[in-house]
Amino acid sequence: MSRTPLPRPGRPVAVLAVAAGLFGLLAAPPDVPSPRTAPAAAVAENTATVFYWTKTKNWAAYDLHYAPDGGSWTTVPGVAMEPACTDWVKRTVSLGTATGLQATFNNGSGTWDNNGGRNYALGTGSITVKDGVVAHSDPCADTTPTPAAKATVYYSTEALGWSTANIHYQPAGGAWTAVPGVGMQAACAGWWKREIDLGTAASLKAAFNNGNGTWDNNGGSDYTIGTGVSTVRNRVVTADAADPCAATPPDTQAPTVPGGVTATADGVSVLLSWDPATDDRGVTKYQVTRTGGSGGSVVTDVGSTVFSDTNLAERTPYTYTVRAVDAAGNVSAASVPATATTGDRPATPATGKPLGTDPRKDPIYFVLTARFNDGDPSNNRGGSQHVKSGNAANDDPMFRGDFKGLIQKLDYVKGLGFSALWVTPVVLNRSDYDYHGYHGWDFYKVDPRLESAGASYQDLIDAAHAKGMKIYQDVVYNHSSRWGAKGLFVPTVYGVRDSQWSWYYDEKQPGFEYDGLTIDAKTGKSYYNGDLWSTAEPTGNTCVNWGKPTGGKSAEGYTVYNCQWPSPTSGMFPKELYHQCWIGNWEGEDSRSCWLHEDLADFNTENPAVQNYLIGAYDKYIDMGVDGFRVDTAVHIPRTTWNRRFLPAVQERVAQRHGAEAAKNFFVFGEVAAFVNDKWNRGSVNHSAQFYTWKEQKEYDADDTKAALEMYDYEQQQGTGNQPTSTNAFLNGNSYHTPDHSRFSGMNVIDMRMHMNFGDAQNAFSNGKDSDDSYNDATYNVVYVDSHDYGPNKSSERYAGGTDAWAENMSLMWTFRGIPTLYYGSEIEFQKGKKIDCGPSCPLATTGRAYFGDHVAGSVTASDFSQVSSASGAVATTLQQPLVRHVQRLNQIRRAIPALQTGQYSTEGVSGGMAFKRRYTSGATDSFALVTVSGGASFTGVPNGTYTDAVSGDVRTVTDGTLSVAAPGKGNLRVYVLNGPGRIGTAGPYLK
Repeated sequence: MSRTPLPRPGRPVAVLAVAAGLFGLLAAPPDVPSPRTAPAAAVAENTATVFYWTKTKNWAAYDLHYAPDGGSWTTVPGVAMEPACTDWVKRTVSLGTATGLQATFNNGSGTWDNNGGRNYALGTGSITVKDGVVAHSDPCADTTPTPAAKATVYYSTEALGWSTANIHYQPAGGAWTAVPGVGMQAACAGWWKREIDLGTAASLKAAFNNGNGTWDNNGGSDYTIGTGVSTVRNRVVTADAADPCAATPPDTQAPTVPGGVTATADGVSVLLSWDPATDDRGVTKYQVTRTGGSGGSVVTDVGSTVFSDTNLAERTPYTYTVRAVDAAGNVSAASVPATATTGDRPATPATGKPLGTDPRKDPIYFVLTARFNDGDPSNNRGGSQHVKSGNAANDDPMFRGDFKGLIQKLDYVKGLGFSALWVTPVVLNRSDYDYHGYHGWDFYKVDPRLESAGASYQDLIDAAHAKGMKIYQDVVYNHSSRWGAKGLFVPTVYGVRDSQWSWYYDEKQPGFEYDGLTIDAKTGKSYYNGDLWSTAEPTGNTCVNWGKPTGGKSAEGYTVYNCQWPSPTSGMFPKELYHQCWIGNWEGEDSRSCWLHEDLADFNTENPAVQNYLIGAYDKYIDMGVDGFRVDTAVHIPRTTWNRRFLPAVQERVAQRHGAEAAKNFFVFGEVAAFVNDKWNRGSVNHSAQFYTWKEQKEYDADDTKAALEMYDYEQQQGTGNQPTSTNAFLNGNSYHTPDHSRFSGMNVIDMRMHMNFGDAQNAFSNGKDSDDSYNDATYNVVYVDSHDYGPNKSSERYAGGTDAWAENMSLMWTFRGIPTLYYGSEIEFQKGKKIDCGPSCPLATTGRAYFGDHVAGSVTASDFSQVSSASGAVATTLQQPLVRHVQRLNQIRRAIPALQTGQYSTEGVSGGMAFKRRYTSGATDSFALVTVSGGASFTGVPNGTYTDAVSGDVRTVTDGTLSVAAPGKGNLRVYVLNGPGRIGTAGPYLK
């Protein structure tokens, strides 16, 4: 922003002008007397040293305007006075033979002290003038003259990209320099320097600019800078700073010794964690040394503060020490040893290994595991809300589907053509209505309500892999359940088991620990909260007003007590591990540091103990061989924390356990919820999906909490116009180019903008194109129409746009960039128009999360993707539905044409509503396709050659770079492939 300087006061240009303007305040200097006759003999010259008191004036400059007795006045404003000592300035003047002088003082800008209009009559020698009082003395006789104050200002343009820098400044009490200020000198890379004389001022106000109208004025507040050396970097002034351009001395200081090392055995694995070490320039890694067993000493480099050592010998003690390493290679001393003894090897060892192929090749089928298919009724559970919700009346417990049911129907999913299965969170949940999986309690344990004998989570992973299908696990880093997280912190709750609350607080059973599954034979209940409540105030209680009535009533009219339910403001959760506030602004900083809901206790993810807990937990599932993570509520954790801690930990663990290629293709895609139709979520880059696909633009404080705030402020100031852009999704003309992923964060995202606009496919297409340059690589975007949360345009109902519209949406998703994803049942428009979620206030059977198993009952066998060799019962009927046949063929076509899976795209030279060209080139593969959905299109400037439509089999020979296509009809499409394979699949209700 440009800045208008303060006006500079005018100075008088002649004595008469000053006298006329200050009549009565400043007497005009007397007329010049007649010349005197020089004496016959030389006379010694007289001098006067005039000292003037400055403390009560605080002028920026001091001038002495004088006339020797009988002599002429100096020209206005006189002669400058110089610093003498604290609060004094002085000037020595020659008087010739005169024995005194008339004097006045001014600031050079029109403000005068003329002794109330009488002028000062001064003699020779040392003379002081202090607040109108004249005396003969030297006030600085015993002091060293005060030198003029100086400020050396260094300004960083590292994040601005300026080619020059000016400083526009105003000494305290003085005037601003003329715009644009004075030029700064290049000091070193990214830094500019200027030394400024302040006179008697002790500070200055400053703003900076690039000389071409771009300003940094500290958000309109200007910068206040003191004397000495100061640096200004990213709107932070550092006083008494070190010279940023001084040569950096070599780093010879080792990090501190890691403390708090703990080792815990689980079967033949050991989980090791420790507190972060500190270093003057930052710790880069840790060296974990293991001794014990028959393998001797083993050293492993670790990037986080948690390490899971697996596949060890049974019943063997292992000892671990940890050293910290900095960037210069300095190594700390070893930590205090920690020892753990392994147990027995699990009966069913973890056999999983991810498939490790490019995730863009795999269309995704998304299921709520507990609502998809019930393979084992013995693990069904209704929970405390079973009757209240209305589920009991429908014999429809919330936990109904399970892994056994999924394994039984993998062939159904494969028969649809999907090669990736996204399952909701699998960790042990705990809340009043936790079937969806987002109320995690024990993150290290799979919820037993999902598992069965012979159908564990590991069995599901292995069974899917055996069919060439991936498992993407939904994971939650942002929050636990309201009841805390086992192994990290679990609160003690005040529970009154009177006639009002006995239904809610199960009877406490000594020695019992909640597992989600166990039923109390006496009460027929599941000890849902019984092991957490206490009618007696626990030792160390921090909750305010423990057990006292709040004065409020529940929805049922029951008395509500303090500390009966956990909350961020109750004092029940330690601030080190959990945030202490309710969210207020969904697009503000508090959206990442406060609770979203009472059932979602917000982790303090910037705390190393929390980070260790979560990293260790999700390492377990990586080791089991899952193929990727869908990250819930990703936007509610700072990008700095993702980029520093969680994403590198995932990559490190996958590479360590499964190899570099598996790590490259381990698919992490985040939910960065944004419910608006513009490119950037209400203009806030920090809350927009594409923001999370990038590494940081600069370095921040080593402390994660401080770094999160610094990053938020910096990026908000940068705004949407200063975010990185990418061509990774776009063709260069008709040519594919190698994408640049050097600045990729490690997290891909759900395409929220297309999702929100899928009420109309054309609108979704237009919005998607508009955003694609702001993602690191939009070809990895996960694209869906509706989900377990919302339909298009933030609708709370499952999509009900009609079968033709669904077909059109699918045709676009399966051919445009990104990874097509279908929410369970959408292939038959399951529960269309139904409210997706209404909690326990209505039965699940009436919602978008209804049980689906009835529609896939019977047997089904898939011989290949999109190929069903046999089916009987209800599932056979389901497989004949029009959208089922549509998605089967779309998957066939996409799987056969590499350009539709991993290709870049362009609309250059393309006319038509939803029309584009795509190409993928690698080695011997060169796949080029021209696509139009529903409407007609014309393609110009394309390579000549033979094109075959994968839908109809139509063949076109292009000799002039032009191919025109008639409108195929709503939901239908044309995919003309250069040197293509011909028609793929058989005609169906839409693709024909």
